[in-house]
Amino acid sequence: MWEFVADRYQQILFAGWQHFSLVVQCLILATVIAVVIAALVYRSKTLSGLANGVSAVGLTLPSFALIGLLIAPFGFGAVPAVIVVAFYATLPILRNAVVGLSGISPTVVESARGIGMSRLRTLLRIELPLAWPVILAGVRVSAQMVMGIAAIAAYALGPGLGGFIFTGLSRLGGANSLESVVVGVVGVILLALLLDLLLVGLGRLTTPRGIRV
Repeated sequence: MWEFVADRYQQILFAGWQHFSLVVQCLILATVIAVVIAALVYRSKTLSGLANGVSAVGLTLPSFALIGLLIAPFGFGAVPAVIVVAFYATLPILRNAVVGLSGISPTVVESARGIGMSRLRTLLRIELPLAWPVILAGVRVSAQMVMGIAAIAAYALGPGLGGFIFTGLSRLGGANSLESVVVGVVGVILLALLLDLLLVGLGRLTTPRGIRV
C-alpha cells in the first residue's frame, strides 16, 4: 500500500483536488439554484409541496443509472459528472431552503414591510439570514451525499478519485487492484470530513450572532 501511494502520490493528490473542486463547485451552483427556487415557491403551500415532492422523488433515482443515461447525449467526461452531482446536490438544499423560509414568523416579515422594506429587500436582509442555518444544514447533508456520487461519476470518465475505485474493481485480483480501491475510498472519506469541517466554519462565520445565541 505504501509503495502504491508513494509511486502515485502526485496522481492521487491531483485526483483528490479534482474531486474536491467538482463537489464544491456543484454545491455552490446547487445552493444558488435551490435558494432561488425556494424563494419563488415557499409562499405557496401547493408549490412548496410540489418542490418537496420533486426532492423526494429525485433522491430515489439511482445515480449510476442517471449517469448512464447522460452519456448518450453528452458523452464521456466532466459534463455528465457535473450535471449529476449538481442535480443530487440541489435536492436536500431545496427542501431545507423551503422549510427554513416557510418557518420564519409572519410577524417578523410584516414588521419589515411595515418599516418600508420592499419584498425583495425583506427576503435578502431578513428572511434569508434567518433561514440560513437551516439551508446550511441542507448543504452539509448534500455535501456528504454528493461526495460519494462524484466518485460514481467516474464511470463516465468524470474527474476525481472514483477513477481509482473503478480501475481497481475492473481488475480485482490483479496487482495493486485492492490498493487502488482503498486509496479511492479512503480519499473520498477524508475529503468528505474536510469539507464538512469547512462548512461548519462557514456556518460560524456567516450565521448572525443573534441567531447563534
